[in-house]
Amino acid sequence: MNTKIQAVIKNILSKKSTDVFIEQSNSTELKKTLNIFDLLILGISAVVGTGIFTIIGSAIVGGTDSLGAGSAVIISMLIAATASLFSALAYSEIAAMMPVAGSAYTYTYATMGEFMAWIVGWVLMLEYAIGNITVATAWTGYLVQLLKGFKHILPDFVVNFPLWLRNDFRSIYMMCDKYNWDVHDKMPFLHFPLGIDIPVAINLPAIFIVLLLTILLIKGVKESTRVAGLMVFVNLSIIISFVIVGSKYVAPENWVPFAPNGIEGILAGTFIIFFAYIGFDAISTAAEETKNPQRDLPIAIIGTLILCTILYISVALVLTGVIPLNSIDTQAPLAHAMRVIGKNWYAGAISVGALCALTSVLLVYQLGTTRIFYAIARDNFLPSNIMKIHPKFKTPHIITWISGLIVIIGSLFMDLNISAELCNYGTFASFVIICIEVLILRKTEPNRQRPFKVPFCPLFPILGIIMCSCFMIYKSLSGGTSSLYFLLWVIIGLGIYIIYGYKNKRDKEAK
Repeated sequence: MNTKIQAVIKNILSKKSTDVFIEQSNSTELKKTLNIFDLLILGISAVVGTGIFTIIGSAIVGGTDSLGAGSAVIISMLIAATASLFSALAYSEIAAMMPVAGSAYTYTYATMGEFMAWIVGWVLMLEYAIGNITVATAWTGYLVQLLKGFKHILPDFVVNFPLWLRNDFRSIYMMCDKYNWDVHDKMPFLHFPLGIDIPVAINLPAIFIVLLLTILLIKGVKESTRVAGLMVFVNLSIIISFVIVGSKYVAPENWVPFAPNGIEGILAGTFIIFFAYIGFDAISTAAEETKNPQRDLPIAIIGTLILCTILYISVALVLTGVIPLNSIDTQAPLAHAMRVIGKNWYAGAISVGALCALTSVLLVYQLGTTRIFYAIARDNFLPSNIMKIHPKFKTPHIITWISGLIVIIGSLFMDLNISAELCNYGTFASFVIICIEVLILRKTEPNRQRPFKVPFCPLFPILGIIMCSCFMIYKSLSGGTSSLYFLLWVIIGLGIYIIYGYKNKRDKEAK
């Protein structure tokens, strides 16, 4: 075999020692300020908001590319929670053993080598950055719902500001098709020679909240978790009160038929609702800023998953019992349900809670994106100057701005459902990889200290691999555009590695 080819294969399979990663973590410039309470806040912030305030309506009713689960969404949730639990246990073992920034990217570098680490890191960026687009879009939807409650107080141009200032152009086209509107009446177009017309649509509220949170994250992680903690308190209060108030209006006949689309609808609902569970792995991205990561990371990861699953099922039972399935709104399901039963004042309160919840989700996803970028840049796959630490706030401010701009640009082109499904492919891929890595490390480093161990290994990691892989295959075979977008994302990442990452890594090693 050609010597040059042998060198390339050796490089792409080269691993980075676990001890080197731990040494980097101990000497990091990032401040270690987070405790177990902060980690739980990060996890709950990410998980509760997405599942209850954005995705639950789509999982119940369905969308353009998938069937709805109906009231059987609680089965979808249990299936998703089970698959997530196997992965959560795997994350807990490796995060406690290797408490470093970068999450599954870093763990892959230590177990599968350079090339696979880059691919996983690229997929993780998809998971968090594209997930943030989904949440930012939903944030705008709830802001609009809240403003409608002030229609007798605020001027009409504020309450009903133009569609093109609060949606992406794809969503406007879909609305025009649905309601037989003239698209030229709903958004302006830029006219170019040869009859080329480009629609103009800018989701201003989404851009505003992303910019605000980007600035907050630059100021510091501890400050960010304090804001998230306040928002978690508000949205948990709203969610619990929704269950209590709504349970008085539950009509069991609304649960019939329980599974209107059968097993296919339940599986489709599982795929969609999986988006709600990606938040717990964001906890591991903050490992280098945790005071006692070996103890606190596993408790926070598993505790977040269990608590949020209980909340999801409670809300789903009440929501599907209060109003018929065909009356459930996919954009703001809880607020809409309260309006249907005549609780308009409470619908407004839910919108406030939803805005708090989604803001905290945006905060955590943005944090995850920046820390993965940071880890990849530190390994010289991206320009090293982007990982500079702010001299005052001790945060990676350049990467934080880049992450914010990616979300802002993406919000101009992607609607909620496509971005959520695309994000799920990244989630499933990372969950499969993390379960594989537990099996690898049990063989390659059997004597390394493990503050937490996955029980019933290798059974649990294998079950996690099988379940997540089956859902990826199922969704790919069922059609839709998200699987094609995911493939395109992987191809782009492969191109960046070949054209820039591999060469830059070798240049840095030669110095």
